[in-house]
Amino acid sequence: MAYVCEVCGKGPRAGSRVIRHGLEKRKGGIGLHTTAVTKRRFLPNLQKLRVREGGTVRSRRVCTACIKAGKVLKA
Repeated sequence: MAYVCEVCGKGPRAGSRVIRHGLEKRKGGIGLHTTAVTKRRFLPNLQKLRVREGGTVRSRRVCTACIKAGKVLKA
Protein backbone atom coordinates (compact mmCIF):
# COMPACT_ATOMS: atom_id res chain seq x y z
CA MET A 1 0.00 0.00 0.00
CA ALA A 2 1.44 3.34 -1.05
CA TYR A 3 2.07 6.06 1.55
CA VAL A 4 -0.42 8.54 0.06
CA CYS A 5 -3.54 10.31 1.29
CA GLU A 6 -6.62 8.55 -0.04
CA VAL A 7 -8.54 11.84 -0.33
CA CYS A 8 -6.17 14.36 -1.97
CA GLY A 9 -3.36 12.06 -3.19
CA LYS A 10 -0.62 13.83 -1.21
CA GLY A 11 2.47 11.63 -1.07
CA PRO A 12 6.19 11.72 -0.26
CA ARG A 13 8.24 14.60 -1.67
CA ALA A 14 11.96 14.57 -2.41
CA GLY A 15 14.38 17.04 -0.87
CA SER A 16 17.93 17.50 0.33
CA ARG A 17 19.66 17.27 3.69
CA VAL A 18 22.40 19.91 3.69
CA ILE A 19 25.32 19.69 6.14
CA ARG A 20 27.35 22.85 6.71
CA HIS A 21 30.64 23.18 8.60
CA GLY A 22 32.77 26.12 9.53
CA LEU A 23 32.50 29.15 11.79
CA GLU A 24 30.05 31.87 10.79
CA LYS A 25 31.49 35.18 9.58
CA ARG A 26 29.78 37.11 12.35
CA LYS A 27 31.56 34.88 14.86
CA GLY A 28 34.98 35.53 13.35
CA GLY A 29 35.23 32.69 10.86
CA ILE A 30 35.35 32.55 7.09
CA GLY A 31 31.73 31.46 6.73
CA LEU A 32 29.75 28.27 6.55
CA HIS A 33 30.59 25.83 3.77
CA THR A 34 28.35 23.08 2.45
CA THR A 35 30.22 19.82 2.95
CA ALA A 36 27.55 17.24 2.15
CA VAL A 37 24.20 17.09 0.39
CA THR A 38 22.20 13.88 0.63
CA LYS A 39 18.72 13.05 -0.59
CA ARG A 40 15.86 12.76 1.89
CA ARG A 41 12.08 12.31 1.81
CA PHE A 42 9.43 14.57 3.29
CA LEU A 43 6.52 12.32 4.30
CA PRO A 44 2.92 13.53 4.67
CA ASN A 45 1.30 13.38 8.10
CA LEU A 46 -1.09 10.47 7.48
CA GLN A 47 -3.54 9.22 10.07
CA LYS A 48 -5.60 6.04 10.00
CA LEU A 49 -9.18 7.24 10.28
CA ARG A 50 -12.61 5.64 10.26
CA VAL A 51 -14.55 7.54 7.60
CA ARG A 52 -18.26 7.49 6.71
CA GLU A 53 -18.66 6.89 2.97
CA GLY A 54 -22.06 6.43 1.37
CA GLY A 55 -23.73 5.09 4.51
CA THR A 56 -20.90 2.68 5.36
CA VAL A 57 -17.89 3.08 7.62
CA ARG A 58 -14.45 2.43 6.13
CA SER A 59 -10.90 2.79 7.39
CA ARG A 60 -8.82 5.24 5.35
CA ARG A 61 -5.36 6.81 5.46
CA VAL A 62 -5.98 10.54 5.41
CA CYS A 63 -3.56 13.47 5.75
CA THR A 64 -4.16 15.93 8.59
CA ALA A 65 -4.70 18.78 6.11
CA CYS A 66 -7.78 16.97 4.75
CA ILE A 67 -9.04 16.24 8.27
CA LYS A 68 -8.69 19.91 9.29
CA ALA A 69 -10.32 21.13 6.06
CA GLY A 70 -13.34 18.89 6.71
CA LYS A 71 -12.96 16.90 3.49
CA VAL A 72 -13.82 13.68 5.34
CA LEU A 73 -16.69 12.85 7.68
CA LYS A 74 -15.54 10.98 10.78
CA ALA A 75 -17.51 7.89 11.75
